[in-house]
Amino acid sequence: MPFEMFDRLRLRLKPLAERVHDVAGEKVWISPEEPLEAWEHPALPEIAQAIVAAKRKRATTLMMYGAHVIRSGCAPVMIRLMEEGWITHFATNGAGGIHDFELAMIGQTCESVARYVQEGQFGLWNETGSLNDILREGMEDGLGAGEAIGRYIWENRFPFREKSLLANGYRLQIPCTIHIGIGNDILHEHPNCDGAVLGETSYRDFLIYTQSVTRLENGVFLNFGSAVTGPEVYLKALAMARNVAHQRGEFIRHFTTAVFDMQRLPESDYHTAPDKSDPRYYFRPWKTILARTVADGGQSFYVCGQHQQTLPHLTRWVEAKKEILEEEKG
Repeated sequence: MPFEMFDRLRLRLKPLAERVHDVAGEKVWISPEEPLEAWEHPALPEIAQAIVAAKRKRATTLMMYGAHVIRSGCAPVMIRLMEEGWITHFATNGAGGIHDFELAMIGQTCESVARYVQEGQFGLWNETGSLNDILREGMEDGLGAGEAIGRYIWENRFPFREKSLLANGYRLQIPCTIHIGIGNDILHEHPNCDGAVLGETSYRDFLIYTQSVTRLENGVFLNFGSAVTGPEVYLKALAMARNVAHQRGEFIRHFTTAVFDMQRLPESDYHTAPDKSDPRYYFRPWKTILARTVADGGQSFYVCGQHQQTLPHLTRWVEAKKEILEEEKG
């Protein structure tokens, strides 16, 4: 006999207008044009050089990012990288898509977990729940999760669609994929959530992602603040891509990886995975992205800092490397 399941029809949802947002106000987004505070890291010029070289060789440059990157206001900087062709694929978890959607709709996002979980209201907001219907429409049209949401934002002319990474990915036809973990996101609380839709649209995105990884030779993989989804999706996709490449007598091993996060790692000794007795062994970006997957010909870098600091500075370095290249050609 089946186990008893929770009845979602008993839930009471409220409008987003009644929610207090942690990310709100005039300074929600970072402009790619605004002056940057002085900050340096020796790895940035090398990572930027690898990105420029990848574009010249038409290889993949894939950026995986956690939801905090969007909450930090970095989307306009990421859109610049997309428009200029420096990043050929963006990927995130379910929360990254939700924050992008809410910011595009109302210019605000992020609720207080501490407050709303005590009230039994955390995540239960009508407008955000409409994403479940948007994903269903996308599935019926053969789209993945990221393109379904981006299409809806762009074609329905959301007030802040110009600052939505997903919407601009749809506009430019650059893949922006969403990698959903069932039960991870506030959408999954809602009565209109369909697990089959989540699985179908996110799995399509995984296969789109894996196809991008097939072109990672001479390319770049960046991981901004995604401690679990980022390294795990990358690991499986790389295994699949290498499997097919090996059958053709080809390899995917000469590429650059870079992790941008807040963990303190040894400055020069992160190219080898820590021992299992070291608690840092369980920080997946280190052992997976910085060590194991580039051990046979790649190079890796670690940059510690706030995303609103590291990403704009990396972008400026890429633009500087581009100017040097153009001067050399001239």
